[in-house]
Amino acid sequence: MEAEHLTIRVLCVDDHPLFREGIATVIGHQPDMALAGMAASGAEAIRQFATLMPDVTLMDLRLPDISGIKVTESIIAAHPHAKIVVLTTSEGDVEMERSLGAGARGYLLKGTPSHELIDVIRRVHRGQSYIPQYVAQQLAQNVGSDTLSAREVEVLTHVANGSKNREIGRQLSITEETVKAHVSSIIEKLGAKDRTQAVAIGVRRGIIQL
Repeated sequence: MEAEHLTIRVLCVDDHPLFREGIATVIGHQPDMALAGMAASGAEAIRQFATLMPDVTLMDLRLPDISGIKVTESIIAAHPHAKIVVLTTSEGDVEMERSLGAGARGYLLKGTPSHELIDVIRRVHRGQSYIPQYVAQQLAQNVGSDTLSAREVEVLTHVANGSKNREIGRQLSITEETVKAHVSSIIEKLGAKDRTQAVAIGVRRGIIQL
């Protein structure tokens, strides 16, 4: 019974079956861990967490229905002591900041060596947080930079999809002049030369997704 109590139960949330299987294999080789369950969507993750009450949850940000950030917020709102580690491909500082702001205890890229992932799971289970150096550097590089408003994010998303100002105005029920003003503001805030570079910066920093 004591050994069972010491087992760290892990929930893996990711929509790629091969990645989930890889995590299951890594977890299965640890004497102090067990895979509590797996979820392929945000809604399933929320249900699984409530049912399984895992010790540590590994959370992808790119899910087919709800973003991992929203799922993290939802789980922690219902279970304030939940221990969630983001495990993603996204290197954008905005998503890093949003994830940690949502309550994640750590942020790791999927290229992280398995031994480091295991170490982080143990640390988080003990109540620690883990911010790798590359995450700290990304956040530090953009400290003080202007954030885009919700409307500006909408406009930039439409720009990324190839829409012209007039089309964006129709889609958002605003004038073409207002769209132009938003685009100018976006370019200035992101330190971009033009619309194309603004989209590239927005994607790199995790402000928008293509």
